[in-house]
Amino acid sequence: MAQMINLRRRGLLRGSGITVLSASAVALLAGCEKMAVAQSGNGSTANDVGILNTALALENEAISAYQLGAQSGLLQKPVLEVAVSFQTHHKEHRDALIATIRKLGGTPVPAKSDAEVAQALNASMLKTQTDVLRLAQRLEKGAANAYIGVIPSFGDRGLAQVSARLAADETMHWTVLSQALKDPLPAKALSFGA
Repeated sequence: MAQMINLRRRGLLRGSGITVLSASAVALLAGCEKMAVAQSGNGSTANDVGILNTALALENEAISAYQLGAQSGLLQKPVLEVAVSFQTHHKEHRDALIATIRKLGGTPVPAKSDAEVAQALNASMLKTQTDVLRLAQRLEKGAANAYIGVIPSFGDRGLAQVSARLAADETMHWTVLSQALKDPLPAKALSFGA
């Protein structure tokens, strides 16, 4: 299951022959409309909308996963507060993606219901706080890897920075979750993006 989730996230921006968001889409995502206008016109808007919608679906999945964890009754108060905070970050990512998709003339994909996400993530197997944290940890690492995967594709350092900032949020989430689980630090360097 974890392998499948990581593969889905890793392939987020590479699937279906699409290798990267256009500079225009990333500039819009970063809130740089002037840069987006300067970068547009390369004919990849439809592909960008498709990729952004895939990212949006994954952010929606994370929002639902944190909701499921919060409502499970399995999370103790300090951990619950952190989970809600992380869910808020994912909502901010979602909102930025929706705004970007609309600015590109696309239609954002609707979120799946919490029940659909629960079934897809096999949430019925979550029996302890540790189970919930392990699921969130896997999802966060997969998201970090997906966002890291696009960084080398940009010639413009400013555009690569947008992907790095998103990856940094996901990596921070993974780190906090790992600390809560009392997992050791990775034994080797370069443990993300592979």
